[in-house]
Amino acid sequence: MFIFEAKRFVIVIIGAFFNAISLNFFLEHANVFASGFTGVAQISASISQDFFNIDISTGILLFLLNIPVVILGWLKVGKGFTIYSIISVLFMTLFLETIPIRVIADDDILLNAVFGGLFGGIGVGMTLKWGASTGGMDIIAMVLSRLKDRPIGVYFLSLNGAIIIAAGLVYDAEKALYTLVTLYVTTRVIDAIHTRHSKLTAMIVTAKGQEVTKAIHSNMVRGITRVPAKGAFTDEDREMLVIVVTRYELYDLENIVKEADPNSFTNIVQTTGIFGFFRKEDEKV
Repeated sequence: MFIFEAKRFVIVIIGAFFNAISLNFFLEHANVFASGFTGVAQISASISQDFFNIDISTGILLFLLNIPVVILGWLKVGKGFTIYSIISVLFMTLFLETIPIRVIADDDILLNAVFGGLFGGIGVGMTLKWGASTGGMDIIAMVLSRLKDRPIGVYFLSLNGAIIIAAGLVYDAEKALYTLVTLYVTTRVIDAIHTRHSKLTAMIVTAKGQEVTKAIHSNMVRGITRVPAKGAFTDEDREMLVIVVTRYELYDLENIVKEADPNSFTNIVQTTGIFGFFRKEDEKV
């Protein structure tokens, strides 16, 4: 598990670096806004500078905005998930403050919007794929999704829609449209790197059903259905474990199963709906 956690730690830092590159090399100069809390921090910094002549950096504002969200995540989402969110926010703030703002495409706002969205999507996507988060809206969306049992994307869409409207009202409609381009590219890249479905069904075929079940229950609070199975080629007895997880738990599940039975086979399918009991955060174990 140490190697696994070390890899995740490194990936979170790399993701924070890509997010910082997205802003300092592309979006900041073009005055185009990113998604989530990063976009909120950008708009807040721009308004402070342009209308109140208060010079405060995007990195510092991003850090301040995440303080109450991190506390919420610690109480409602989970300590492990929140710790990696803190690491992501801290390193992104560090990179934003230390990496100089550069002009890559001086007069082409569209190029800045597209590549800003590309690098931002890579940063967020790889962080999510390794079972961590970039803080901010990730945590809020997870809390609201568990309380209301609605797709996480609904809450992302709401905040990002507010960012687009704010960009249009504070500056001009053109900036809002370029911000929309950035958000679209970011979303597409995240979907390409990491599954976009909020709930997934894993079907694990293993010869060590008891061991895998115990390992999953030791690390996750999810029900498992054990179904007898038989290998068609080997004619050996197997078990198929069926478990429904959220997308944020997928990477953890993968590593738990690999460690318990390296020879197992797992099929992941989209879950479009659930009827009956599915544990949410506010329910007791």
